[in-house]
Amino acid sequence: MPTLEDQLKNPVWYSLQETHKKFAVTFNNVKFYNPEVCPFGAFYDTSTTKKAANSYAQTTDKFFFVSEAETPLIDDSTLFLEKKVEGCQMVLNTLAHVKITEEIVLLDEIFSDEIYNLVWLVMPGYYRKRTFEMGKYFGIFKSGKLVSVAGQRMQTNLFTEVSAVVTHPSYTRQGLAKQLIAHNTKEILKENKTPILHTNKGNPAIALYQKLGYTLTRDMNWWLYAKK
Repeated sequence: MPTLEDQLKNPVWYSLQETHKKFAVTFNNVKFYNPEVCPFGAFYDTSTTKKAANSYAQTTDKFFFVSEAETPLIDDSTLFLEKKVEGCQMVLNTLAHVKITEEIVLLDEIFSDEIYNLVWLVMPGYYRKRTFEMGKYFGIFKSGKLVSVAGQRMQTNLFTEVSAVVTHPSYTRQGLAKQLIAHNTKEILKENKTPILHTNKGNPAIALYQKLGYTLTRDMNWWLYAKK
């Protein structure tokens, strides 16, 4: 059985192997999410990615390969690298105490469109209409409007990723994201899993995550490919 450390080195692969197996699409021993849910793929052998990427590209115009260090091989006659997002992985050490002053709501399917619109307003590119199905989402409302959200994305029996942490530009600097991350983290701990998250290198939010008790552990890069 793979250890937590094994899983964290290739989180997309193991998520699709375990908790998110129902979302898995496999080509040439490369695992992808159903593109309606999440446009991510993962691999262990770069020699398999060229053929697999061509097959997956028949189902979506753009997608990401997620890897710690390996560079996927691609058929450059059909696909091109639109960008490489240099990211990093963070893992909870010990959660800091955070005073919860806001009402935090567990969001159900009724709010899926509001979540989608808020995430795409603040952080376009990763979230899909059905990403909501990957885990729990929590939100904060102001005057009946969803203004801040944090959800759960990749997960296995051992870890769950905090993701889609966004706040409407009109409501930033009020500590909303901080409270949502802390709440989400506590919910993951209740399930005896390790909370993790991913972000871009140099993201100012890293300082917040560190104050909450998360520690930088490794690189985790997103390679965005698109059809020619």
